[in-house]
Amino acid sequence: MDTTKEITATELKTNLGKYLDYVADNNEVVITKNGNKFVRLTPYITDIERYYVVKERSMDYQYGGKKVSYEEFMEIYEKSDLRMEFINGEIVLLASPNTFHQDISGNLYVHLRSFLKGSQCKVFYAPFDVHFYKKDLDIPDVMQPDLLIASDMERSVNEKGRYMGTPVLCIEILSKSTRSKDMVDKLNTFMLSGVKEFWIVDPSKRSVLVYGFNDCAIEEYTAYKAGDTLNSYFFKELDIQVNDIFES
Repeated sequence: MDTTKEITATELKTNLGKYLDYVADNNEVVITKNGNKFVRLTPYITDIERYYVVKERSMDYQYGGKKVSYEEFMEIYEKSDLRMEFINGEIVLLASPNTFHQDISGNLYVHLRSFLKGSQCKVFYAPFDVHFYKKDLDIPDVMQPDLLIASDMERSVNEKGRYMGTPVLCIEILSKSTRSKDMVDKLNTFMLSGVKEFWIVDPSKRSVLVYGFNDCAIEEYTAYKAGDTLNSYFFKELDIQVNDIFES
């Protein structure tokens, strides 16, 4: 749900059409009577959609937000089909991206792959696990950046075929459920683990924040909007039109 509005039964009777339209826009309305909540209006979903919502909520209750050790997380992760990350000792479940998110990810992947052609670097897209070891800490965060560029593939793939290195560039595409973690927790993890550059792509504002890191600290910070040309901090010859990122 985007937002929840609380109204009285009288308000509902007076403005029924208004509140039906409000709920149709993926919001919900709670109706009160004599000061007590007694009815909730929510958007209609099919039985199969309801099944998946209930299933997702049950999985979120079982794992989401749980504090566990790194070893416990890896054991849970190995046995689960869920997409999950391990951030600051806590399990974070990842929701499926929407179509616009996929458009943006695809646009960026095509552009980055073309730019890297013939180089030793390689671009990957989620789901792709990375173990980020923050400075002076032995326990990693395990994340799935929406896109990343790795330059250390030859020496950083273990016997199971898993990448265990540190990307030079990570990209996160914001959603309402991940906005705070992407802009705070992940920025901090990437910075302290030796990542050189981090892009935060905001679909709602059609903008991109580019952070350049040096010695585990922010050295540069640039905001790009529609109509601008984004210039990479680490890859000096990498330019991309912001409008091209959000083409759908």
